[in-house]
Amino acid sequence: MKTTALNEAQMSILRLLGSMKSVEEVNELRQVICDYYARRVDDEMDRLWEEGKWDNEKNEAILQEQLRTPYNHA
Repeated sequence: MKTTALNEAQMSILRLLGSMKSVEEVNELRQVICDYYARRVDDEMDRLWEEGKWDNEKNEAILQEQLRTPYNHA
């Protein structure tokens, strides 16, 4: 596995984690970060919808997709 150096954003999060005193604080931060990315996804989907690049037809197509990996029977 190739290793890479941490970037400044990653280092900033590590420093923040280092100051936390409990698992509860870490869990709260995890939830804040998850909420942040969920809002970004919602905003992007709203933008795609408003620009006509996404619609109910595409939603339905995704719901009908079969994404499971087929099993190989030996």
